[in-house]
Formats: sequence, C-alpha cells, structure tokens
Amino acid sequence: MFPLLIVALGVLVLLILIMKLNLNTFISLVVVSFLVALALGMPLGEIVSSIEEGMGGTLGSIALIFGFGAILGKLVSDAGGAQRIAMTLINRFGEKHIQWAVVIASFIIGIALFFEVGLVLLIPIVYQIAKQLKVSILYLGISMAAALSVTHGFLPPHPGPTVIAQQYEANIGMVLVYGFIIAVPTLVIAGPLFTKLAKKLVPEAFEKTGSIDSVGEVKEFEIEETPPFSTSILTALFPVILMAISTIIQLLQDIGGVGSSVLFDVIHLIGEPTTALLISVLLAVYTMGIARQIPVKQVMASAEESIRSIGMMLLIIGGGGVFKQVLIDGGVGDAVANIFTDSSMSPILLAWIIAAILRISLGSATVAALTTAGLVIPLMQGSDVNLALMVLATGAGSVIASHVNDAGFWMFKEFFGLTMKETFSTWTLLETVISVVGLGFIMLLSLFV
Repeated sequence: MFPLLIVALGVLVLLILIMKLNLNTFISLVVVSFLVALALGMPLGEIVSSIEEGMGGTLGSIALIFGFGAILGKLVSDAGGAQRIAMTLINRFGEKHIQWAVVIASFIIGIALFFEVGLVLLIPIVYQIAKQLKVSILYLGISMAAALSVTHGFLPPHPGPTVIAQQYEANIGMVLVYGFIIAVPTLVIAGPLFTKLAKKLVPEAFEKTGSIDSVGEVKEFEIEETPPFSTSILTALFPVILMAISTIIQLLQDIGGVGSSVLFDVIHLIGEPTTALLISVLLAVYTMGIARQIPVKQVMASAEESIRSIGMMLLIIGGGGVFKQVLIDGGVGDAVANIFTDSSMSPILLAWIIAAILRISLGSATVAALTTAGLVIPLMQGSDVNLALMVLATGAGSVIASHVNDAGFWMFKEFFGLTMKETFSTWTLLETVISVVGLGFIMLLSLFV
C-alpha cells in the first residue's frame, strides 16, 4: 500500500500547487513527478531519464496529430465553414426541432475542433438562435456542451482518446468505430433528455441570458460569404472518413483472410491519424482558402495562430506523460496490479473508476487519463480485454463530475450567467451523466466484441 500512499500524497501536492499556489499545471506536474520519484525510492541516476522518457514517449506520437488537428479546426472556423454547417442544419431542422439541429451541428463541429475552441465558436451562434427564436440559451446550450464533451471524451483525434490509445497500443481506428457506437446514444441521453431533467432541477437557470463578452472577438459571416455546406462538412470530417475507410478495409481483410498488398498498405498508411490529418489540412488549405481566392499567406497566418494556442496544452499533456512514466518506473502500477491480482473486477470498470477518481481530484481530463494509463497498463498484461474499449472506459471516467478545478466549469458558468449551484446542477451533472451512461454502453458493447 505504500506506493499508493505516495501517489495519493503526490496528487494532494499537485492540487495544492495548482489550486492554492496558482502554479502552472505543466510545472506542477514535473515538480510532483520529481517528488514522487524520490519518495518511491527510484535510483537518483534514473529519475531524469524516466522523466525524459515520459515526455518524449507521450508527445512523440501525438504532437503531429494535435498540431494538424488544431490547424484543420482553425482553417474551417476562420473561413466560416463551421458557421455554415451550424446554420444550414438549423435551417433544415426548423424551429420545432431546433435542439436536435444544435446537437448535430455541435457533434459535427466537435469532431474537428478541440472542446474549448468549439465552445467559443458555437456560443455566439447559439446566442443568436436563442434570441431569434425566443428560447432559453441554456435550453440549447446544454445540448451543445454535451455534444462537444462527448466527442472530446470518446472520439480521436481529440487529446484524451488519442493519447490513451497510444499508451494502451490500441488500434485507433477501432477506438473511432466503437467511439461512434457509444457516443451517439450517450449524446441523445446527455443532451435533449438531460435538458428536461435539468429544467426541473433548476428552472431559474433557464431564465438567465448569460454573457458572451468573455468569448472575445469572434468573426461572424453573412451566409453567402461562407463556403458551401457540402464543402465545409467534407473538410471538417475528412480525417474521420479516411480513418474509418482504413479501419473497415482492415476488418474486411481480417474477416476474409486476405493478405497484405501494396494497395492495402497504401490505404492503411492514408488511414493513419497523422497521414489522415495532414491530407485533411492540405484539403482545407485549398477548400477554405485557395478555392475562395484567399491568399495562402493569410491561410497560413490562421494555421500559425492555431499552433500558438495549443502550445501550453501540449506541454501539459507531456507533463501528464511524465507523471505516468514515473508511476510505472517507480513500481506503482505493479502495486495496483498486486492489489487486484485476485479481483474479479473487470479491467474496463477498474480503468473507469481510477480515471474518475483522478479526474475529480485533478480537474484535467487528459492528465487523469494519462495517469490512469500508468496505473492500469500492468493489469492488462496477460489479459484478453479489448484495448479499444479500455481506451473508451478510461475516457469516460476522465470526463466525470467537472467542478471548480476544471476550466470548463468556469467557462460554462460565465457563458450562461449561472450561479455556482446552477452550474453544479447543469454542467457538473451533465459531465457525470456522460461518464456513467458512456460506461454503461461500453460494458454492454463488451459483451458482443
């Protein structure tokens, strides 16, 4: 139990550094990693190499994915493509089904954009819709946030599932396929259905008008200034399409017993996340820029801005990888494995529980997921557990119960003008519903795959 006590104290120190002393999350993670390594009795000569291995091993395979993903999202956003997707779906669905239009638009946009970017982009659009139709901003906002959160937790190329898939050595294509199967019903429950419950819990919150002053300057387009709907949605979803095609071909190969060939190798190369996103970025440069007579220099300015915005996030993810590696090299994973050696608990459920505890403690879903990986990887040795479902279970646990130590909590509170109680009753409960319902569907799916 001693290694686990060290981890608990390390998490406590991490919380103090971040929440009480307001120290940067990346710096806090590295400091705590050093302290935990020393406390676990790691040889002094191995501590730095373990930290460097954790940083390099984590960022080595995902930095390109995050970089290209950020560029793609920014190009689609700055060209007005995201606004075109949202407004077209809203016009097609009409006033009666406006909530479902917001759900679908947010889901599509959420696949291409990081959570915070999608929230900042969609908030002004949802405000305008609510104002025109004279409906509650929160009535539409909960469904919007649910869609963004579900994609963030379950679907590559978002940070959580992408990083965890890499750590577990899971097939990212299968994570994407299973992620869609789980995300859709989870979104239906956590979006429109949960909104009805929230309205009964805190009816006064649905009377608030909120404030978008904190969003800053968000460019709004006249609809005729934006790219066509078909072009916008194809560009936003292109990496998902390429990865899905590669995964389907691989499944058909396995089922039919078809061997490898140059054609199949090319298809699988294109379906790799890095390749798929690079091709998608090049497509976006053309569809969102060159084809609309926008100078390449201006398009590249958007790309550079997007990279600057994710710099600190990459360091924080790397810091989470450092902490994870120290836990593995310090023997914490083995200690956890020993505790659960004779346990009949499903590794999927165990991954969810550990991720949920760390998420509530640390606030960051990505850091919680990475730390969980360090604890449960030893438990998976010799197990026939489905790795893609392990990724999704960890992702589900890592989004639970967002509260005051999570930036998303404060963003939601300020955007919708809510009190603390109202934010807990809407946003925190929403994230918990997504986590628990997602786990339920993962456990159900595990019976068939």
